[in-house]
Amino acid sequence: MSGALRKLACVTVLAFDDGSAADHPRDSAADAFLADAQRYRRELLTHCYRMTGSLHDAEDLVQETYLRAWKSYAGFQGKSSVRTWLYRIATNTCLTALDGRKRRPLPSGLGTPASDPTGDIAEHHEITWLEPLPDAPREDPADPSVIAESRESVRLAFVAALQHLAPRQRAVLVLREVLQWKAAEVGEAVGVSTAAVNSLLQRARAQLDEVHPSPDDQPAPPDSAETAALLAKYIAAFESYDMDELVKLFTADAVWEMPPFDGWYQGPRNIVTLSKTHCPAEKAGDMRFLNTTANGQPAAALYMFNPETGRHEAFQLHVMDVRLGGIAHVVAFKEVGLFAKFGLPEGL
Repeated sequence: MSGALRKLACVTVLAFDDGSAADHPRDSAADAFLADAQRYRRELLTHCYRMTGSLHDAEDLVQETYLRAWKSYAGFQGKSSVRTWLYRIATNTCLTALDGRKRRPLPSGLGTPASDPTGDIAEHHEITWLEPLPDAPREDPADPSVIAESRESVRLAFVAALQHLAPRQRAVLVLREVLQWKAAEVGEAVGVSTAAVNSLLQRARAQLDEVHPSPDDQPAPPDSAETAALLAKYIAAFESYDMDELVKLFTADAVWEMPPFDGWYQGPRNIVTLSKTHCPAEKAGDMRFLNTTANGQPAAALYMFNPETGRHEAFQLHVMDVRLGGIAHVVAFKEVGLFAKFGLPEGL
């Protein structure tokens, strides 16, 4: 690895060496540019996550974005802002990565009817499921990265709906609707005409309306008193194994799903029946929770008691859609590898 690249890796927390660094020597200006560009890392991660539906893939694509930017810095002419230039690189990096890939769904997006809560359940790891996104630390709301990462644009339902769009449609809709770019800017970023951008956007909106109809009521903010109170009741009901209390917390048409299981369940009684039938917990104290947030939504990390080890171990990450009438949707991700991504312990 060249000295310049080693310096770059230290400054940007990038550890890469593709063997080409010696052919692309960079001076201190390029290093300083990329060090300064780190301010956009979080919003670029969010952008790549919207495009792919995967936190793991998004992290890799941001790394690739910075590597490409570092290599091509000499050709950056300053006709746009550094932020816009990085978004162009990130968008095209995502489009390349998505070529030929299947979308990442949630179980409710597979096109199957709601499941019988007393029926058999099976994990399907051959499906590349949608993943949740840890929320960023609270920042100055005037910061562009906070604006770009508004809660609505990263909510699970919205990101899941984006997965139904072709990658280029997805890119156009995100750049136009979320980032508020002009059509000409979007066309330049994705390599199509302004007319093509407008056509892609129209089709993307129509398809999005089919798979993601807007609910009548707005979601409750994850940091509101109402959400905190409902979340506390939710946790208390599970930890005390009070299923009768749990029924009261869901809306009438609430949905529960838990990838990598491919079933989804609707209605409070069916959700509770599912828990009674298939949850390994049998009594009060078997489950413990830690509060967190994900995708701009309230979340709770579930730890299940393991009698063999005598401790509560990471089990599921519950990401909730809370409405004024109660909990409308829970996605319980059974992927313990997510706990470290969220800064959560593996056991209690």
